[in-house]
Amino acid sequence: MFVLELTYTADVESIDAVLPQHIEWLREHYAAGTFLASGRKVPRDGGVILAVGPDRAGIEALVATDPFVRAGLTEYRVTEFLATTTAEELAAHRQQLPA
Repeated sequence: MFVLELTYTADVESIDAVLPQHIEWLREHYAAGTFLASGRKVPRDGGVILAVGPDRAGIEALVATDPFVRAGLTEYRVTEFLATTTAEELAAHRQQLPA
């Protein structure tokens, strides 16, 4: 599982101009089952996405397709973790520690 932390590198007006494309990108990856939760940070200087994927390289490639990234408006920090304990709603995404 991955925590994707976006940090804006541009003003909010520039972010808002590309926001509709970013939201469509989010919807595509929710539909694909890759994104589990997302939202703005408070204060509004970026956002956070909880994602699942087979490997870090695939997630990093996916992040590069975000319209915010393509427009040079944000940077991502990708944190991988093992979700060994989850709410029942996320049971399908529970992971095991390596042996």
